[in-house]
Amino acid sequence: MKALSQRAQEMGLPMTIEMAKKARELSATGKQVISLSLGEPDFDTPDFIKESANEAMAQNYTHYMPVPGFADLRESIAAKFKRDNNLEYSADQIVVSTGAKQSLLNVFLTLVNPGDEVIIPAPYWVSYMDQAKYCGGEVKVLPTSKESGFKISAAQLESAITEKSKVLIFSSPNNPCGAIYSGEELAAIAKVVAKHPNLHIISDEIYELLNYGEIDHVSIASFPEVYNQTITVNGLSKGFAMTGWRIGYIGAPEWIAKACTKFQSNFTSGTNSVAQRACKAAVEADPASVKYMVDTFAARREKMVGWINEIPGFELDTPPGAFYVFPRVADLLGKKFNGQVLNTSLDLSMYLLEEGLVSTVPGDAFGLPGYIRFSYAAAEADLQEAVRRVKAAVAQLED
Repeated sequence: MKALSQRAQEMGLPMTIEMAKKARELSATGKQVISLSLGEPDFDTPDFIKESANEAMAQNYTHYMPVPGFADLRESIAAKFKRDNNLEYSADQIVVSTGAKQSLLNVFLTLVNPGDEVIIPAPYWVSYMDQAKYCGGEVKVLPTSKESGFKISAAQLESAITEKSKVLIFSSPNNPCGAIYSGEELAAIAKVVAKHPNLHIISDEIYELLNYGEIDHVSIASFPEVYNQTITVNGLSKGFAMTGWRIGYIGAPEWIAKACTKFQSNFTSGTNSVAQRACKAAVEADPASVKYMVDTFAARREKMVGWINEIPGFELDTPPGAFYVFPRVADLLGKKFNGQVLNTSLDLSMYLLEEGLVSTVPGDAFGLPGYIRFSYAAAEADLQEAVRRVKAAVAQLED
């Protein structure tokens, strides 16, 4: 009898992908589902980036490449870190991977031994949990709330750290809620982490460019006391609408970068050569080159917040970054539809899919029950219709 390995049995499918899969299955039956479950910009990759890929093929960038990435690309990424983040990295501290997801796994594999503690503030991106557990980490979740701006405090972190703590991982801007840590908040966190030299920070900054001006983006590695304890993770999927190109990268202490390269050499080797040349064009570009996307998302954000807050039982503040809204829906839990009780945000999310034909992601997937994530990376007409459907579905619920 064939049997899956224990790790295969224990690892789940990310809920974002699971909900998108269910939406496609429902659509295949002829129903018109509006999918707001995946975090993918509804823009095409800018032409100047695609042109650089065409040039790369013409120049025969079609052979094996260095495992950590082309040297000139890593130099360009180092220059980007200096320009945008006030971070000094050499090319030897940069590793380019097949998406930021691989970058994250490389770092977890490099740092986490079985029994090490991984601290994850909630809400968190869905893959942090499974990646940490895959490496044998013991996860400690630090919950937040709408009232705290979905951010942990330095005091909360300090009280959570033990002698087993090895990694703190968080995203800013945050997926799923759009929260951004201010420079002052990060300074306080850095002060705490600096007291624990065995603790490392993985700072996921993939949504860096999706910032709407209320809070400046600051990289925690820019605080000298934690520079050598921090791995900065970024990529091109969100800010440059390059989800299909699969490019992520890290800036890290050189000993971590070398270990990540070793893992990557055994798993995938170097990242797609043509995509790397496209990446070079993107990181060298003025971030203002994609301002048109950011401006469009900003306009949608304002409308989505207004529309969502008109739905009874939904509570939402304006998120300063990313392209998601993460309203609290706790007041709707316990309500019924056709006698069936909606006990969790997962129940509510499934109800909205099946009865409202709108695909969302429950807060349960992000470690914070009682909330639901909507992506507003979709056409405004679809967003407006989706909210109308959600409002109509909620109106059918009974106490």
